Amino acid sequence: MVLVARERIGILVVNLGTPAAPTADALKPYLQEFLSDRRVIEIPRLLWWPILHGLVLTTRPGKSAKKYASIWTPEGSPLMVYGLRQAKALSASLGDRYHVRLAMRYGQPSIAQVMNEMMAQGVSRILVLPAYPQYAASSTGSAFDALFAAISHMRFPAELRLVRDYFAFPPYIQALAKCVKDYWGVHGQGERLVMSFHGVPCRTIRKGDPYALQCIQTGRLLAEALDLGEESWQITFQSRFGRAQWLKPYTQLTLEGLARSGLGRVDVVCPGFSADCLETLEEINMECRAAFFAAGGKEFHYIPALNDSPVWIEAMEKLVLAHTADWPVSPTLDHPGNGYSCPGCSCR
Repeated sequence: MVLVARERIGILVVNLGTPAAPTADALKPYLQEFLSDRRVIEIPRLLWWPILHGLVLTTRPGKSAKKYASIWTPEGSPLMVYGLRQAKALSASLGDRYHVRLAMRYGQPSIAQVMNEMMAQGVSRILVLPAYPQYAASSTGSAFDALFAAISHMRFPAELRLVRDYFAFPPYIQALAKCVKDYWGVHGQGERLVMSFHGVPCRTIRKGDPYALQCIQTGRLLAEALDLGEESWQITFQSRFGRAQWLKPYTQLTLEGLARSGLGRVDVVCPGFSADCLETLEEINMECRAAFFAAGGKEFHYIPALNDSPVWIEAMEKLVLAHTADWPVSPTLDHPGNGYSCPGCSCR
């Protein structure tokens, strides 16, 4: 038996996912995987399957492809680009003791694929770090589902630790505040700061998700860090899908109302998104911007997500260290069967 004095710890950063290309052909399998997740669509399969395969997957891929094409970069999908940059910067910040990889809940690289690759490289302990600061069953919970499904097929899985949420983690709040202040330092400050979080159906809150309360807490802490008065900021929810009631107030309707009330300039930040993506770049900075102007607004500013800003990488490092600093080293074998063979056979 060989004792390893300083094992490498794997850091599995998990984000939602992205299609491989901004085309209908690439969107269809991506949307099928996403919208087949029982955590995302919590209605009986008997009701949902005909809608998904008979309507959604025949019409939505083309529409979504146009949206993705509007934000696609020469390097690829912004979510993938920023995710890879975050992983690279975090790896450099943490040093050789850590092995940092990015995985996606939907699409590639999958959680199972990356976990297998990390273990093949000798990583026996993995910290799972979702890119979602606030916990929702449809995001973090779904990522954990995929994680446990992957290890259910492994004979000898890695030891795991999970970061469930970090909605009030001081370095995260400080990183958000600095990014907003830096933006204001260049562009000035608007009359109202709208903090837009991804929405979820209200029934998920009734079932026990802490998501809404966590978003509210993040918003209040950010407002305090920015020293904002109660009338100069508000929380809204975006990305409603389907006919069910989702968390309110809705972002676009709120922005239209602010414009009609005579508000000249609004600033929008999305604290729940650690990297810019379709929901921030297209939905907020294009669709909501257009709606605000159409309702009479004069000036609209979208404040970019944390992305790979140094202050966010520093916060990620502190989060990782907070969850791994006391992780005890366990003995490992130089070969799984070293020193033992079954009586009457040749396994070793």
